[in-house]
Amino acid sequence: MTVRIVTDSTSDLPQEVAEELGITVVPLNVHFDMDTYRDGVDIGADEFYKRLITSSTLPKTSAPAPGIFIDSYQKLAGEAEAIISIHISSKLSGTHEAAQAAQRDLAGECRIEVINSESVSMGLGLLAIAAAKAAKAGATAEEVVKLIQESIPRVHLVGALDTLEFLAKGGRVGKANAWLGSLLSIKPLISVHNGEVVPLERVRTRTRAIERLHQLLKERLPAKEIGVMYSTEVEEAEKLAEHLKELLPQQSVYLSRFGPVLGTYMGPGCLAAAAIT
Repeated sequence: MTVRIVTDSTSDLPQEVAEELGITVVPLNVHFDMDTYRDGVDIGADEFYKRLITSSTLPKTSAPAPGIFIDSYQKLAGEAEAIISIHISSKLSGTHEAAQAAQRDLAGECRIEVINSESVSMGLGLLAIAAAKAAKAGATAEEVVKLIQESIPRVHLVGALDTLEFLAKGGRVGKANAWLGSLLSIKPLISVHNGEVVPLERVRTRTRAIERLHQLLKERLPAKEIGVMYSTEVEEAEKLAEHLKELLPQQSVYLSRFGPVLGTYMGPGCLAAAAIT
């Protein structure tokens, strides 16, 4: 059985990884005033962050229309006996719902399984990678679905933000809302739990935030899959990736950049990592 994997652009999968593993990535949308861009297709990260920093208003984001998923599924249906579509937490986006609507419209044409990752960024991306590796190794659709479902509770994502300002403006601050009164005086550490953004710790300096990020990641090792994500500070991300490679010399560490959709909420200066333990 040929099993194909679909995810969305909030997975922040490096393009070369998606291409190598045959993962289809459906883009979400970013809106700057009246201009709409497909995440990672019509606007790149460098241009996006430049506009984010200089713009007087925060961009908005939106899920793909069900028709976009229908087009993607129909293209794959001719070469796959089953499609497994893994998406950003349904508590953070309507993307999962749009994929389900497309699944219903195509009922009977091809087997489609839509899964809520309960995560985001490389927390989602690592699930897609694990699924694609299993599919390429010959796993059945049932086996791939079981692998994903068993892996979801073992996904850990930790991020060090330069500010909560962008999460707050974008309405995605979640349970970290209690920290909003000290937006300018803290460097927050956040995670994603049960599909929601949750606060972990708050420290006073960026140096301390990155130190704690390293420590928290070390506590979650060893890992089956691991990735490092950043918005604007690539050198910090490369140092963290090298540190993880030293701890896990036999492990691949994926280096990824927050795309425009997640960059809208993470803001500049965000450094994060995700792992499946």
